[in-house]
Amino acid sequence: MRLAALLSATALALAMPVSAQEVDRVAINRIIDQGFNHSEVMQTAAHMTDRIGGRLTNSPQMRETEAWTQQRFRDWGLSNVRADPFEFGRGWSIVRSSARMTAPRPIDLRAIPVAWTPGTDGVISGQVVVAPMTSAGDFARWRGQLNGKIVMITKPDTGSEPTEAAFRRWTDEELAERNVYVQPTHAEPALDRLRETDFALRLDEFLAEEGALAWVRMSYRDGGLLHGAGYTHRVGATPRLPGMELAAEDYRRLARLAKADATPTLELMSEVRFHDEDVNAYNILADIPGTDRSGEYVMAGAHFDSWVASDGAVDNAAGTAVVMEAARILKALGVRPKRTIRFALWNGEEQGLHGSLAYVDKYLATRAPLGDPELDTLPNNRTWRSRWPIQPREGHGDLVAYFNLDNGSGKIRGINAEGNIAAAPIFEEWLEPFASMGASTVSLRTAGGTDHVYLQTVGVPGFQFIQDPLDYGSRLHHTSIDSYDHLKPDDLRQAAVILASFLLNAANSDEPLPRMPLPTRPTASDPFAY
Repeated sequence: MRLAALLSATALALAMPVSAQEVDRVAINRIIDQGFNHSEVMQTAAHMTDRIGGRLTNSPQMRETEAWTQQRFRDWGLSNVRADPFEFGRGWSIVRSSARMTAPRPIDLRAIPVAWTPGTDGVISGQVVVAPMTSAGDFARWRGQLNGKIVMITKPDTGSEPTEAAFRRWTDEELAERNVYVQPTHAEPALDRLRETDFALRLDEFLAEEGALAWVRMSYRDGGLLHGAGYTHRVGATPRLPGMELAAEDYRRLARLAKADATPTLELMSEVRFHDEDVNAYNILADIPGTDRSGEYVMAGAHFDSWVASDGAVDNAAGTAVVMEAARILKALGVRPKRTIRFALWNGEEQGLHGSLAYVDKYLATRAPLGDPELDTLPNNRTWRSRWPIQPREGHGDLVAYFNLDNGSGKIRGINAEGNIAAAPIFEEWLEPFASMGASTVSLRTAGGTDHVYLQTVGVPGFQFIQDPLDYGSRLHHTSIDSYDHLKPDDLRQAAVILASFLLNAANSDEPLPRMPLPTRPTASDPFAY
């Protein structure tokens, strides 16, 4: 066969529809070739991590990432590349910081400013007071004792030593155990809790009124790891006092000295900047246009924001690079899918899935207000699950499948079907070509905590892949060592190949993936609970 005819025939095969269960293995051969022999996934990940670094929402680094990812999509030839805005709040970035104990002996401490807290305006110095506070009810105990002090707000513990290996992959037995249907549980929404003011702001107000200089908290992981996560990004809700996180071992040393009547003195320096040029954050969207099924589309997404203790590699430059690589692979192959394939990079995930929720609310479905003036002014994600009924928008039925990547650098081992027993056998067919690559599990479990969940709450088929855990949860998630060094190239190439295949299957199937019923207000699982 002449080369031109061969290329034409292959392109036609990629464009031909397949049934929901059928898998086009010729197309998968080409995806495998492009994804394994010509991959750019690690170059994408390296630029986001080594070159740009941590990408806190609305920071200068995130603005750079928003522009760079759009340009890459355009360079690869994708269509309708755009930045889709939603209201978020202030940007924030760290210039430099340090922490030092000066008495009873000098020693440098491992520390990081807590996100969206103000700087120290130079070096501040003061004795510490260990005053653990987790609720406003703790304030009375410390009133009148904090003036001029640096307040240690975490109750110190004794530490822990790991009893399991930090790095691991799923065993066949563990994967088999995942395929167990778990019934959902429901309770009446605790609306009164929604009225409670953010404790971080109440604590800041109390400490400032008491004349404290600053506060420090203990890292929730041992091993010198730091995180620096904070959530006071809303305009008009910025704390007054500097806040810093200390490595757990350093924090406990200070607490022991204070208990031994050798009260430490600290020097803290935190130089940070707030960025108020634009309170909107931006999701980045790009398309491979469909040739049929007017208006219908399938989508893959990952959040590209991160915390800034390190470079946000496994959380979630890894998932972002895989989604972008799937886009590059499919575009390089010249696919002409029946349905449009959309690629989404979500912003503001780390502060509460803000970007994906904004997309759902804007394009897919919204929820009726609670009818309470106070509650209806709260951020959307605070009240979303408590509001009924769901009100589908015109485009609700157009999104027929969404696939999410946000579990680190581990290879794909399967997919969570989210209780959708009609979709499960279809996924088994789609995974069959990749069994030799370690991906074969279809779990009926639901997966939470990432950007597919709000699609699920309005009845859109959204799914999260199962990935090997590696050392994601044990030591990398949100920490100061989440750098490029911990990415696994073979795993990310495998994930990009599988994602590209799933997208093409979903885009070309004769029938869209089965949907769950549109959710309605559930009844309480225990009707007699108080």
